[in-house]
Formats: sequence, C-alpha cells, structure tokens
Amino acid sequence: MFSTAPRRRLVLLAAPVAVLALALAGCSSSPSADSTSGDGATKIAAVIKGLDNPFFQAMEDGITETAEAAGVDVTVQAAADIGDTTGQADKLTTLSGQDFGCFIVNPISGTNLVQSLAPIAAAGKPIINIDQPIDEDAAEAADITPATYIGTDNEAAGEKAGDYIASLVDAGGEVAIIGGISGDVTSAARVDGFKDAVDGALEIVQEDAADWKREIALTKATDIIAANPDIVAFFAANDDMGLGIVKAVENSGKTGEIVVVSVDGNQDALESVEAGGLAATVAQYPYAIGSLGVQACQVALDGGDLPDDIESPTALVNADNAADAIASFPQPFEGFDNPLADQLDE
Repeated sequence: MFSTAPRRRLVLLAAPVAVLALALAGCSSSPSADSTSGDGATKIAAVIKGLDNPFFQAMEDGITETAEAAGVDVTVQAAADIGDTTGQADKLTTLSGQDFGCFIVNPISGTNLVQSLAPIAAAGKPIINIDQPIDEDAAEAADITPATYIGTDNEAAGEKAGDYIASLVDAGGEVAIIGGISGDVTSAARVDGFKDAVDGALEIVQEDAADWKREIALTKATDIIAANPDIVAFFAANDDMGLGIVKAVENSGKTGEIVVVSVDGNQDALESVEAGGLAATVAQYPYAIGSLGVQACQVALDGGDLPDDIESPTALVNADNAADAIASFPQPFEGFDNPLADQLDE
C-alpha cells in the first residue's frame, strides 16, 4: 500500500530525440552484453515481457528514459513474445550472475521467474516486481520477498470499463467478455472488476479467452456475434484483443451498434478511440510503470523505504479526451501522486 508520507506529483520525461537515442543505446541487445560503465551496486537490470506488444515497448521506454535522466546504468532484456516463459527466465538467470545492484522484473506468469529470482534474493539484492505480480506462495517457498510491487489496480480498471459500457447501452443489454490467457491473474482481475460493475445492469451472454492476441480475439468475436445477434457490447482485457473485436464488429456490418471497450491505452488503441472504433480504453500507462520501477530501484539502493505496493495511474480515454491522451503518449495525460518523489528529492 502507499506510504503515508506527503507525496509530490511525478513529472515524467519528454526526452528529445538525441536523449532518447542515448537512453536506448544504454539498453543491451543480448543477455551477455555489458551495461554502461559504473559501480555494479548502482546498475539496474530489467527483464520484461515481449516487445512484440506496444504496451511493453512503452514500458521499456519508461525504464530507459528515466534511467538516462537520472544517470543510472540500466540493461533491459525482453521475452521473445507473451508465451516465452522459459526464454524470459533464461535471460534473468544470465543477468543474475552479472554485476547488478537491483533487478526489475515483469514476469509472464506468476511463477516463471521464481527459480531465476532465488539466487538474486539470496544475495540480498532488491527485486522490484512490476505489472504482473509474482505468485505469493511460490515466492515464499523460494524465500523471495520483492522490495515492492508496482502495477495497475486491474480490478478497478475493469470496473471503469464496466461502468462506461453500462452508461452507453440500455439496461439488460447483452454483453460478452474476451479475456487474456485462461488462468492469468491480471486478466482475471480485470474481468472480475468488469463483472462487478455490470452485475444486475447488463447480461453477460458469453465469456472466452483469446491469449491476449488480436487475431484470436477477431475469430472469437466473429463467432460470438454470429451466435448472439442482439449483442450490444464487448469488454476486452487488453487493447490488442479489443482491436481484434473492433475488426470483427466492422466485418459484421455492426459498427456503431456494438460498443467495444478495452484496457491498456496503447497508441493504436487511442487512435482507434479517436477514429470511432473502440468506444474507450482504460489507459494504464506502462511508461509510468517502467519509470516507477527505476525510481524504486534508486530508493532501494540508497537505503530508503519502499511501500509494499505502488499503484500506477489509470484513466478512461474516450472520444472526449483521446486527442489529449495521444498528444501526451506514452506519458500520462493526467497528473498523479508519486509516493517516491520525496525520497528521490533528498
């Protein structure tokens, strides 16, 4: 939970092209590459999900640009794709044997990085868990205690989407849900939040999973629309799937008749909102999550106190504010309080 200390608003970076180039140059392209010069105690390693998804591209930007601005050495490694659990763990295992003082981890699942994190925890190095929480039972069994968890309140994000859909369609309308990977904790939380928001107001006629992928969501939504001709809305647990559903709606000739709302706030989703495809996206700012991860490492390495959890900001983006969100992307277009700001200013 958040620290009770006074908080200041986080000011994220708007780096010029030259600075961005330097920041990205500090991001190694292979597990064996050295990070830039500096004492290992102040060097940060980050292992994130696949850069085939724009959400994690923005997260990488938040990590590299914030580290560059702070003069902190960082090495970022990414999984090949959303299903590369073993490859992601192998990258972390390689980095764990190198000279890093703090580790930022964005695991694909709750358990796939646990074995690789065990020697890092045993060495007493801080572990900053971002976006996807490490399974508590597995972490406890391996004697791993992350210094903090940074991420979206996914249930609240789902609730925002549900409230918005309920405001757009008639009471009792038929809706469908497309989740991510079956059993995934993030997807489940978003879906649960959505269900809570529409309970008693809308009728959920079908729920399916599309593995976070646009093309699978397109197929699933096409089948759902065919089987449920009176459907009025879809909720998708991420933007990629939401955009697949938008295409299915378009193919069915029902654009303007079926509402689609998703979660993430990726640039292509924001543009779809502005163009009238998606009705809305609940933006959760991966750039801010990555930025906060670096800042948490700074605080930990300086011996500061971190809250157990740091909630990253979310905002519902619809046609009214899509232009503002696009203009600010990948940074938040609304301010939020950063519980680390006071310690960073010391």
